[in-house]
Amino acid sequence: MALPCIEPRTSKKKYKMVKSLSQLKVKIFADGANIDSIKSMSKLSYIKGFTTNPTLMKKSNIKDYKDFALEALKIVQNKPISFEVFADEIDEMENQAREINSWGKNIFIKIPVTNTKGESTANLISKLSNSGIFCNVTAIFTKEQIFKIIEKINIDSKMILSVFAGRIADSGIDPVPVMQDIIYTLRDYKNIELLWASPRELLNIFQADQVGCHIITVADDLLKKLNNIGKDLNEFSLETVSMFYNDAQAAGYKINSNLTNKKNFN
Repeated sequence: MALPCIEPRTSKKKYKMVKSLSQLKVKIFADGANIDSIKSMSKLSYIKGFTTNPTLMKKSNIKDYKDFALEALKIVQNKPISFEVFADEIDEMENQAREINSWGKNIFIKIPVTNTKGESTANLISKLSNSGIFCNVTAIFTKEQIFKIIEKINIDSKMILSVFAGRIADSGIDPVPVMQDIIYTLRDYKNIELLWASPRELLNIFQADQVGCHIITVADDLLKKLNNIGKDLNEFSLETVSMFYNDAQAAGYKINSNLTNKKNFN
C-alpha cells in the first residue's frame, strides 16, 4: 500500500539570525573556577563578568577558598565576580557574606535562596542589601521564590537573581515562558538583573537574549562553541562528516566487505 504524499510544512515564524556577539544585548558571564581560564576570559571584551560556586571550585581542585578568591580578584578587577557562601545556618551565612565582601569592591555575594532545611534567606538578603552588599541570589527555580525575595527588599536594591533555567529544562519544563514571566514580574525593579543560570547549549544564549534576560552565565565547554555563531550550516555539515571519517581512520576500523555469491534455489 502506497503511503500518502505529505507536503513539508514550513514555520511562518521568523527568527532574527545573530551573526556576531556584538548583536546580543544579554551580558555573558564566564562560569568556572579555573584560574588559567579566568585569566584568558578576562581579556575578552564580550565576557562581562564571572561567577563561581563551591561545586565548580571542588571540580577545579581548589583547596583554600580565600586564596582562590584573592587570586581571582587580582585578575578580575573591573568586572563583577560572584563568590558563594557555603554555611547552612543563616547567621553564619551572614558572617561569611560580610567577610567575602571585604575582599574587593567588584564582588557579588551568592546567597542560596534557601538553606538545606528549606528555610528562606529572604530576610538575610534584605539585610545584606540594605547594608550596601551586592547579592547574587542563587538556586532559584520558581516565581514564588522570586516573590519572597522582592517583597522583602528595597525597590532600589542592586542585585542579581540567578534562575536555573537549564535545570528547569532538565525537569521537562520549557524555561523560556518561565523566564519571560519573571522578567515581567521584575519590570519595576530597575536595579535587579535576571541571570539565566545552568545553560545546556549555545542556543540558550539566544533564548536568554530574546526573552530579555540581563545576564547568562556560561561554562567553559559552551564558551568554546561561540565561534560557531553564524556559521554556514553546509560547511558545518561537511566538517561533521569529515570528523566521523577522520576518527574512523585514526581508530583503524575495518569491516570485511567480501560478498558471497547468492545461491539460486530454483
